Amino acid sequence: MKLNLQILSSAYLLGEQNIQNLHTKELVPKMVIRRRLTRAAKLLIELCDKIGFEDGRIICGSAYGELEVSARILNSIKDGEPISPTDFQNSVFNTAVSYLSILNNNKNEILTVSSGANTAKAVLKTGAIKALDQDELLLVCFETMDIDKIQEVNRCVKYLESAVALRVRLSKEKANITVEKSKTKGVSDSISELLHVAQTAQNIKDPILEVEI
Repeated sequence: MKLNLQILSSAYLLGEQNIQNLHTKELVPKMVIRRRLTRAAKLLIELCDKIGFEDGRIICGSAYGELEVSARILNSIKDGEPISPTDFQNSVFNTAVSYLSILNNNKNEILTVSSGANTAKAVLKTGAIKALDQDELLLVCFETMDIDKIQEVNRCVKYLESAVALRVRLSKEKANITVEKSKTKGVSDSISELLHVAQTAQNIKDPILEVEI
């Protein structure tokens, strides 16, 4: 079965290390909240400002989740030190998208998926099914891999920080985009298909994506 999604807006961020020039201070003026945000949360807040999303259901995907936070927790265990309560709180896969919803007072459904290299495909398929309810959805994928000693295990990912966001809804129009891997080299496989859609949509009038479910 195939479903078509209209791409209402899209944006993406790619950084070989930390993505610079984020507008977190302006978008999150309260310092007490801003200090708690993970890198992934900052990226999603930035993207949602770019695409104009505030309220609605969200499908979020990541292969590795809050990797920086997880690494700190593991290092604390290794060194026999107490685990930071904030790190423990921020270690779950839906941390970033939860902060996003809190900031926007968004009380709609959040669904987080993780499927390794197939994560972006899973987000698109899940989004297409959810779009059958005829409302707009936010589809996002992120990876924040810029952690200490990452190069000891990383051999193929050039962009250690990456995030992609699409605002979509169901469409009956003919598709002009298909689900494919991005041609940008060095991107994590877990965001590749979503990045391809975002990159292609920005160069097409009235972009419509075909998703096989």
